[in-house]
Amino acid sequence: MSTVLDTTTLSRAEWSVLADAHAARADALTADHRARASRAEKHPVEDFLFTYYSYKPAILRRWHPGIDVVLADADERAAWRWYRSDRDGVRVDAESFRTERGSLYRGIVSLLRATADRPAQFGCFGLHEWAMAYRADEVRHAVPLRLGRDGTDAVVDAHDLRCTHFDAFRFFTPDAVPLNRTPLSRDDQAEREQPGCLHAGMDVYKWAVKLGPLVPGALLLAAFELARDIRTLDMQASPYDLRGWGYVPVPIETAEGKAEYVARQRSLSERGQGLRRDVIRAVTGTDDTPGRADFLRPRSVL
Repeated sequence: MSTVLDTTTLSRAEWSVLADAHAARADALTADHRARASRAEKHPVEDFLFTYYSYKPAILRRWHPGIDVVLADADERAAWRWYRSDRDGVRVDAESFRTERGSLYRGIVSLLRATADRPAQFGCFGLHEWAMAYRADEVRHAVPLRLGRDGTDAVVDAHDLRCTHFDAFRFFTPDAVPLNRTPLSRDDQAEREQPGCLHAGMDVYKWAVKLGPLVPGALLLAAFELARDIRTLDMQASPYDLRGWGYVPVPIETAEGKAEYVARQRSLSERGQGLRRDVIRAVTGTDDTPGRADFLRPRSVL
């Protein structure tokens, strides 16, 4: 049976400290990207979270307490979208969000639940990036291929493509598409998404952003950090030679590389599953999944 999460009230002094600390942490996480952007410089690994997802650093800075927290003396927040005030203070208006964004809300929660309940698969070895370069005249990144064009194609030819994530599959080259074990489409995404997939774990950040103020600030930043760490492994295991950028390759074309990839994939998958369940609990307002995380409550009142 689901348990409704208890409501917590924070004084202005308490929530101001939390909001300021959140903004400082967000600034630290995005400092390098913002510095590069000011110089019109690009990074083949780290910029992905700001270009593919198109979420600006400012989104990470805005702290939300979550739906089970009342902020005292927070009149300025009453005008924020999807907030409301009552005699106790100001809080996130979860019902308004669910009404206005009903289809989006239900779709995200349904996808997160389906993924969380499915067993993880660890046999893909990150070959989606290789499939995106397979027999291609041009590749997606302005970085040399570590094994060259022929070597990259040979790795794909020697493996069974097992991608389960449509938003990776849709970038496969035409020659790589029929090589995937299972054809994928947007319509069956909820049936195929599984927690071992790196990109499904990265997308927890996307879903946290889309769910707006329903997601507590600490949870949003944790999802961003997971996405950052996943992106690092994603590109280390890719066909691109990023040693000049400081990234040691994970050579998935070898037995040793495969073992390293799977070990790190498992660890990232476990983190993703925890955050996935935390997002579900945070936005539904119920504690009906195992392993409740500390940051579902503001840190000052744990």
